[in-house]
Amino acid sequence: MSNLSDITLIAADWGTSNLRIWGIDHRGHVINTINNGKGMASLIPSEFEPYLISLIENWLPKEGNAKCPIIICGMAGAKTGWKEAAYLKAPCPPINKEKIIQVETEDQRISVSLVPGIMQKSPPDVMRGEETQIAGYLSKNPDFDGIICLPGTHTKWVHISANEIVSFKTFMTGEIFLSLSERSILKNSVQSNDFDSTSFLEAFEDTYSNPALLSSKLFGLRAADLLENTSTKFLKSKLSGYLIGSELAGAKSYWLGQNMIMIGNNDLCILYQKALKKLGLTATIENTQTVTLNGLKQVFPDSYNQ
Repeated sequence: MSNLSDITLIAADWGTSNLRIWGIDHRGHVINTINNGKGMASLIPSEFEPYLISLIENWLPKEGNAKCPIIICGMAGAKTGWKEAAYLKAPCPPINKEKIIQVETEDQRISVSLVPGIMQKSPPDVMRGEETQIAGYLSKNPDFDGIICLPGTHTKWVHISANEIVSFKTFMTGEIFLSLSERSILKNSVQSNDFDSTSFLEAFEDTYSNPALLSSKLFGLRAADLLENTSTKFLKSKLSGYLIGSELAGAKSYWLGQNMIMIGNNDLCILYQKALKKLGLTATIENTQTVTLNGLKQVFPDSYNQ
């Protein structure tokens, strides 16, 4: 039976609003996990190390000169994070071990490394954290050639070929949905914990076939609330459908005729999956935590027996 003293590698996904940490033994098995830690937005650079130590103190070596390697992906490597890990330029492998950034630490029990994000010059685009998820998927599927869609606050459509990120396109669909549902004139019309798939798919087809009408369709949600007293469940579902319909119309050059998998929040991925099915497409959903951890493990493959 494993215990905390068996941890030989610590892996972390440090995003804007959340931190997830895994303690891993020499066999690659996860010994312990920390969820829901503070994200980058809650910390200043000088606070990253003491905050991390406060969470993993019991995982670290108690004596001797041994250092525990820590590999981190995500926004901890942003300009306003712990230390900047400059973007790699696509096309490129999702992780280049020679470009991993080392962080100087006061605590001598740890050796911290940051995974760089990926940038694209034309058209301008960036990702940070998604590259590790992609690396994790490709570590188990090295022959994959096609599109990886990563639904989220900023959804990514990524073209993969020969184990490289060839190009990618980002859509702010998730952030637009949150802004409209929480801070726009629609906020009182779409407040619901329920969802209606039929309304979602009807709205999806509307803006997929004519994305130029998106802003008009959005205002129509407010009018339907005022004039027809339409249920907030239906209006919320239509809001999601309108936005995803517009996105898939804009991403058509990526997904058309391609193999496709999705990585992200399962509920959100299911919505995209339903929309894609309407277009006659299938997409397999991968577990986000699994592929992220597999990606982080690629940085130190010799730390355990895979």
